[in-house]
Amino acid sequence: MRHRRAKSFHLLLSALAGIATMWMAQAQEAGPIAVEAIAARSRPIVESIPVNGTLTPPRLALISTEVAGLVSKVHADLGHRIRSGEPLLELDRELNSIARDAALADVERRRTLLADARRRLGEAQALLGDNYIAESDVETLTSQAQVAQAELRAAEIEARRQTALLRRHQVNAPFTGIVSRKLAEVGEWVEPGTELFEVVSTEHLYADLQVPQRYYARIGEQTPLRLAFDTGDDRTYRATMLRKVPLSGSGARTFVLRTEIVDEGQPALIPGMSVSAQLRLGTERQAVAIPRDALTRYPDGRITVWVATDFGGWDKPASVTEKLVTTGLGFDGLVEIRSGLSPGQVVITRGNESLQEGQRVLVRQAATAGDG
Repeated sequence: MRHRRAKSFHLLLSALAGIATMWMAQAQEAGPIAVEAIAARSRPIVESIPVNGTLTPPRLALISTEVAGLVSKVHADLGHRIRSGEPLLELDRELNSIARDAALADVERRRTLLADARRRLGEAQALLGDNYIAESDVETLTSQAQVAQAELRAAEIEARRQTALLRRHQVNAPFTGIVSRKLAEVGEWVEPGTELFEVVSTEHLYADLQVPQRYYARIGEQTPLRLAFDTGDDRTYRATMLRKVPLSGSGARTFVLRTEIVDEGQPALIPGMSVSAQLRLGTERQAVAIPRDALTRYPDGRITVWVATDFGGWDKPASVTEKLVTTGLGFDGLVEIRSGLSPGQVVITRGNESLQEGQRVLVRQAATAGDG
C-alpha cells in the first residue's frame, strides 16, 4: 500500500513538472512578456519616523469675573460660536449703579465747594492790598482752596473707579472662538476667580506631536513632515515646525514638537483631534534604494529582486535572474538595499510576480524611476 502511494506521489510530481515545462515552452514560443523596470541608483537615505499627537488650539481661556455679584443674565451656552468682545454674562448692577451715581453726585458737590473756596480767596486777595484783611487769613483761604481741589480730584477718581466696576459687571469674550464649557447659571453668586466659561479658539490649530527624545538633536526647522488626521480622509498634509520644546516627559521620554499645517484644503478640524505624522530625518549616508514593488518576500524570510542580466536598452528583450538582497530603511515608497544590488543594475518593478530563472522579458522603463 505504501509503495503504491509513493509511486502515485512521484507520478503526480512528474506530471506537475511536465506541465510547468510545457508552460515555460509555450511562454517562450509566445515571446517575452513585458515587464517594467528601473535602473537602481544610489541616493540619500532618509529615516521616516511615525509619531502621534493632538490638535491644540492657539488660545484656550478660563473666563472669570473681576468683581463679585449675582448672575442676572447668561448670553452664551455650550458650543456657541462667539466673537471677540461679545457679551457672555452679566451680573446684577443695581447696587453698583447706586454707588456710581453717589460718586458722581459727590464730584458735583466737591466742584461747588472748590468754586466757593476760590471765590472767597479771590475776594480776600483783593482786600489784602488795602490792608482790610490780615495776610494770615488769605493764607488760610488759600489752603482751604487747595484742600477743596484735592478733595475734588479724589472724588473724580472714586467716580471713575465705580464706573469701571460697573463695566466689569458684564463679562465679554476675550477672543473669537467656541464656548467649550459653561460653568455658571442665572441666580448664582460668583466671586473674582470663579470659572464661568471655557473658551477655545478654533482658528489656525497647532499639531503638537510627541516625539521620542532620541530624535531631539536631529530635528531642525527644515525637517520635512506630513500630517494625517482621523477624518476618513487618506490624504496627508505638509506642515512646518514652529518650535520644539526642550523638555522631556519623565514617564514617556518624549518631547513636544509644535507644528503648523501649511497645505490648503485641509479637512474640518477640531481641537483635541488625534493626528499622526511622518518625520523625515536625514541619515547622512547614501545607498541603493528601489521601489517596494520590486521586492519578493518569502515565508522563510528571504527577500529577493529580479534583475535583467543582459540588458540592452529599454523596450528590448533581456533575461532575468533572481538575487538575494538585504534591506534597510524604508521611505517614500522606496526601500534601502544594504547588500545584493549595485547601482546601475536594472531591477524589475512590475510583472515580477511569476518570473522564472533565465526567462526572457521585454524591459520597459517604469513610469516613475523610483523617485517616490
